[in-house]
Amino acid sequence: MHRLRHRIALSAIALAAHLVPFAQAYAAEAWVPDLGNGSYRNPVLNADYSDPDAVRVGDTYYMTSSSFNSAPGLPLLESKDMVNWRLVGHALPKQVPAAHFSTPRHGGGVWAPCLRHHDGKFWIFYPDPDHGVYVTTATDFAGPWSEPRLLLPGKGIIDPSPLWDDDGKAYLVHAWAKSRAGINNRLTLRSMAPDGSRLLDTQGKVIVDGDRLPGYRTLEGPKFYKHDGYYYVFAPAGGVEHGWQSVFRSRTIDGPYEDRIVMEQGDTPVNGPHQGAWVRAQDGKDWFLHFQDRKAYGRVVHLQPMAWRDGWPVIGRPGQKPGIGNPVATHEKPVAGQPVAVPASTDEFDGKVLGLQWQWNANPQEGWHSLAARPGHLRLPVLAVPASKDFVRAAPNIVAQKLPATTFTAETRIALHGAKDGDRAGLILNGQSYAALGLRQRGAALHLVYTTCTPFRPRCTESETVLLHEAPAELTLRMAMGEGASARFQYSVDGKTFADAGAPFAATKGHWVGAQMGLYSASDAARPSGAWLDADYFRVTK
Repeated sequence: MHRLRHRIALSAIALAAHLVPFAQAYAAEAWVPDLGNGSYRNPVLNADYSDPDAVRVGDTYYMTSSSFNSAPGLPLLESKDMVNWRLVGHALPKQVPAAHFSTPRHGGGVWAPCLRHHDGKFWIFYPDPDHGVYVTTATDFAGPWSEPRLLLPGKGIIDPSPLWDDDGKAYLVHAWAKSRAGINNRLTLRSMAPDGSRLLDTQGKVIVDGDRLPGYRTLEGPKFYKHDGYYYVFAPAGGVEHGWQSVFRSRTIDGPYEDRIVMEQGDTPVNGPHQGAWVRAQDGKDWFLHFQDRKAYGRVVHLQPMAWRDGWPVIGRPGQKPGIGNPVATHEKPVAGQPVAVPASTDEFDGKVLGLQWQWNANPQEGWHSLAARPGHLRLPVLAVPASKDFVRAAPNIVAQKLPATTFTAETRIALHGAKDGDRAGLILNGQSYAALGLRQRGAALHLVYTTCTPFRPRCTESETVLLHEAPAELTLRMAMGEGASARFQYSVDGKTFADAGAPFAATKGHWVGAQMGLYSASDAARPSGAWLDADYFRVTK
């Protein structure tokens, strides 16, 4: 018995020694899904990677997601195990049409994309609800990607998914957005040229009509597959916050299709589990990546085991209803032994390019930022944006990133130089209501100002509190995000002692996106003053 206890003690010491480097290397990260013991916890991406789609090529998994008005768009993520993801680039350097997206188009831009690998290259089919369905391709996933080509013009045509059939023919299925097309809750099939260059029919055929299915509403987000002689359409319904995942199948591509709900919330805290990607691992086991809408935190990504029962998938763990799975909180990883990785959030601004986590509020222009003007700092010229008067969210040059976890702290050291009346710059938590802490020039005085914009609506109303009437040009700003998306802003002159800027701010989502955090530098003047913001770093910790 003594020897047994001794062996157990040695095993515990060995395990602890193994986990110490893991803990040290990732202790500061806001969220790590890899538990370090062969298992993972959900979400595997605790950030707003909305409408994810993924494929496996060889031993590597690839993912993209919707990006709406942010640029660059179509984030590109890679993983060796579907748990540890790295952001490796963006497929869309600028939104197209470029002129249309030179100003913020909140809620527009890239909606749910579809990622495929076919004929030796990667394909992304993505919808813009105001313009139509675009296609872009690349031989190397990290890029460069081809200039997006408009495959299917039209308003309200969303969520495209291609399928190349065994006989060489190709098809495209898509959904509809009622806000633009006047119809929704149905899926339309169209014939497509095998090279993806054009569609072969103009009308298409409705293959699934949600209005004819009891209890169905907002049927959208289809993903098209063929398996064991059946055509399968994985599609969510019921809305992003409270919906479920359905699957439709047919022996013939144009139907009729049977339907079945295969995953729902059940007794779990994961609301609206749906819309994503079926992926088969190297060992032949099946998995499903999907999102959960968490309001201000955005649509975070979960990974579920998937099994087949009588020709139907069951996603997650078995639920109380036969054939319908519920989301798992933890599970054994699909692939063992892979190193821990998370998308970057901290940026010391000591490289030649901005970190890949940063996106602009509209298409970026030459001269909007520099990492060379003052090495080790990000320089942001104060842009003249008359529309930003009392509404800084209108500034196209807000540079921001996704919230990386439920709780975390973001800190930056900024300096504002050459400011003239109306210039302002600092740290922002951006949503349909927002909070900003920064410097603002008022006549001859430089103020430290805490600004909130409420209520939650597309055009909120700013309210300002002057914290320092004679502020130094350089300050440390901090935002601590707590449970329930409650953000506390603080400031420090010496970088050591911090004071609260005001009461905690209840973060809200943007238009179809979660809140974003970052830096702003804008003026309501008609012409730029020549002022600029220097940010020494942007650090995100647990």
